[in-house]
Amino acid sequence: MDCLLAIDQGTTSTRCILFDRKGQALKSVQKELTQHFPDDGWVEHDAEEIWDSTLELLRSISAHAAQQNWRIASIGITNQRETTVVWDRATGRPIHRAIVWQDRRTAGHCRELVKAGHHRTVQQKTGLLLDSYFSATKIAWILHNVPQARNRELAFGTIDSFLLWRLTGGKVHATDVTNASRTLLFDIHKQQWDPDLCALFGVPVSMLPEVKDNAADFGVTAPGILEGPIAIGGMAGDQQAAAIGQACFTPGMVKSTYGTGCFMLMNTGANAVASKNALLTTPAYRLGGKTCFALEGSIFVAGAAVQWLRDGLRLIESAGETEKLAAGLGHNAGVYLVPAFTGLGAPYWDPDARGAIFGLTRATGIAEIVRAALEAVCYQTSDLLSAMKADGAGEISEIRVDGGMAANGWVMQFLADILVTPVARPKVTETTALGAAFLAGLQAGLFADLGQIAECWQRDAAFTPSFAEAERGRLLSGWRKAVDRVRS
Repeated sequence: MDCLLAIDQGTTSTRCILFDRKGQALKSVQKELTQHFPDDGWVEHDAEEIWDSTLELLRSISAHAAQQNWRIASIGITNQRETTVVWDRATGRPIHRAIVWQDRRTAGHCRELVKAGHHRTVQQKTGLLLDSYFSATKIAWILHNVPQARNRELAFGTIDSFLLWRLTGGKVHATDVTNASRTLLFDIHKQQWDPDLCALFGVPVSMLPEVKDNAADFGVTAPGILEGPIAIGGMAGDQQAAAIGQACFTPGMVKSTYGTGCFMLMNTGANAVASKNALLTTPAYRLGGKTCFALEGSIFVAGAAVQWLRDGLRLIESAGETEKLAAGLGHNAGVYLVPAFTGLGAPYWDPDARGAIFGLTRATGIAEIVRAALEAVCYQTSDLLSAMKADGAGEISEIRVDGGMAANGWVMQFLADILVTPVARPKVTETTALGAAFLAGLQAGLFADLGQIAECWQRDAAFTPSFAEAERGRLLSGWRKAVDRVRS
């Protein structure tokens, strides 16, 4: 039996999942990733740890496939976007820890560039805001702060590109259009690296990878990686991969992923809609040289807030406890948590905002704080949806959800209530990995077109709005007041 192997390298863990041709998961293995916080607002990963965990999981899952007599037709890669790795071409070793997408150390650099008026050109060319969320100023920081960095032959890549380099034994330095478009260096209209933007950020063009379609020939695994060579045929940044896994192939379709952060994408087809409400214009995918665009809203902290409750405050032992705790309360008791641990993303884009909890009384307990963290994810999603509608999205008939938090039925119902929009959860919620597998399957010829992929999508549960408008308005009013109080 032919199957597809997806590498899903995320912010908090690395996973490898085997899928069959119908998009059903056959086997999954996972390993958590160490988070490094060397300073306020700084977040780093050890790229060598990422590679080691990826290799370990790849070998484990490929051995399982061999035992079952399954043939891995192709490998797809999906990854945490914007996270920046710079490595020595001669040794393949990173010259600094990977700087994670959440990291805010270059916020000052971005403010200087905005003050100088460069943000307009950047947004026109890249569809992005000039923010430290993206890769360009992270690359510049590494080049400036690592001794002798500019005197070495270096390569830059987001995590996908670094893993591809290692998987192919250093033979392929490439990325896909969705990851390239998140660097502030890629012109999404001309579909190429922009030399003027590279000069603006001080990034040599020679460091940059080749940009390919999402389903393309990315090479084969090098000898010694696995038992034999396997083609690498698909690649996409995690949020675009999730949109593909959710079969959002028609303009107007929306998906919202709830992982470490929350990311909402709306398909806009061949039209690269320029947002007037602080959303991002980004490629959803490029196949056969034709680009489909999307509007995107990015929230930095979603599931990460639950992780903080568990690991930071030790209020819970597992994420699974949160649903029962929240459902056990009749209301939120006026408690609001704004999880601006590394600033606020869309539509605020405030890197200096910091988190806070409001409305505490002597009656406040663990359940109220847990519920406030879960509600915050839904309020932030409401902010994104309002911005999309203001950009002319019109009425949205349904939002397809995925990611770890999508398993929480209480959150999904509250989300539908706050958005006044039906929420659909698919049977396969690991849609990020699924999207990467679908792309690999397209390249391998297991799928003829996107229509065949869309046929694989199946609904697991639907959540219908039930709130009274007055109650919804009261809750959102409290949220907006809380956000105003943490803004810098």
